[in-house]
Amino acid sequence: MGTDHTPKLVGTAWGLLVLNTLGSAGAKTVVPLPRSLIQMVTMGALAVAFTLALAVNLRLRVRPSAYLFLLTLLLVPSVISSADPESGFGALFRCARLALFVATLWLLSRWWDGGTTFVRHHIRMYFLVLGSVAAGLAISPGAALPDLYGGRLVGALWPLTPPQIGQYAAVIIGLTVLLLLGRRTDRRSAAVVVVPSLVLLALTHTRTATIGLFAGLALAIGSLVLTSAAARRFFTWTVLCAAVAAVVFGSALQAWFLRGQSQENFTSLTGRAKVWDALLAADRTTSEHLLGAGLGDKSFGGLPIDNSWLAVYHEQGMTGVVLVAAFVVVLGGVALLRPPSLSRACAIFLISYCAIASYTEAGLGDASPYLLHLAVAASLLAAPARAAPLPAPDVPRRRVPRWAQRSEVI
Repeated sequence: MGTDHTPKLVGTAWGLLVLNTLGSAGAKTVVPLPRSLIQMVTMGALAVAFTLALAVNLRLRVRPSAYLFLLTLLLVPSVISSADPESGFGALFRCARLALFVATLWLLSRWWDGGTTFVRHHIRMYFLVLGSVAAGLAISPGAALPDLYGGRLVGALWPLTPPQIGQYAAVIIGLTVLLLLGRRTDRRSAAVVVVPSLVLLALTHTRTATIGLFAGLALAIGSLVLTSAAARRFFTWTVLCAAVAAVVFGSALQAWFLRGQSQENFTSLTGRAKVWDALLAADRTTSEHLLGAGLGDKSFGGLPIDNSWLAVYHEQGMTGVVLVAAFVVVLGGVALLRPPSLSRACAIFLISYCAIASYTEAGLGDASPYLLHLAVAASLLAAPARAAPLPAPDVPRRRVPRWAQRSEVI
């Protein structure tokens, strides 16, 4: 468990980081929100998060973290490539945002102790975000399930896309299930989070989030099977229920998975493959190949890239790809080397989910929810802080004559 002495402002700062990564582009909301206003709110949230983190950590005490060190190194190719005048002012602005984002994580790393404190912060904040989605669905079902997105659930109060909602729902479902198996929460509290989140996930028809959820949970629970009877029971019942559902609801599940798409559209990953081929075929200078073209909006030719590795290659070059791969591999390696525990299982879930989602979603190279997921994983894998030694009891000192006193050289 996380330390009980974590200041409340730490949780507030974490919530503001989540708000910053919600983005400003998405579906049309019930009350039209200017994009400039949304950007002002999200960037203001990051500035306030940094201020709060600094206020509670004025002595700038941080925990050693290979993840944050490599993430800091990622700023180097980002700044160099974004400094090119052709990249525009927006690229430098995104670099400043990433730098402030990483600095805030460094300040909060003081409270990374291998416990579940930040897991709980993560679940609570994203549950609030999903609450706004559910409220939008109740207020205006037509706006929340628009034809423009094929009837998939979007944010009607805050502009959130189906993949975003699916990601948030999948992550908090997985973490809550693991907390339940580790007896860190009760069934009632878990049901309050898991049941509505599952409904919202189903309404988004997001395949990546669904696959990431079940694959991540399988790996995480598998790491607990040898040491937890609850994990063994849950794993067994889940396999049996999945087998029955596949037989009874096979056609319905297939229809949900295909989302009414043609075979050609499905095999091309909803058109993503065409963008990827064009990006890889584009001519690049040596500098662009090594350092990228500067931080942008994760698009190529006006179309979203929707692949973390190709987005990093396009914006931060091969240097960025190596650094991103390094911190993912380091986190995964540390998780595998740790003895079985709830913290290790939660970290494995988050790392595996991000690795799976990176194939069809961008975000590993810039301030995003994926970097926050991995930051939670890093906090779970951090070594517990050493307890401060108890002060020695006061013992009356014998007065020593001044001539007998000696000064010690330290």
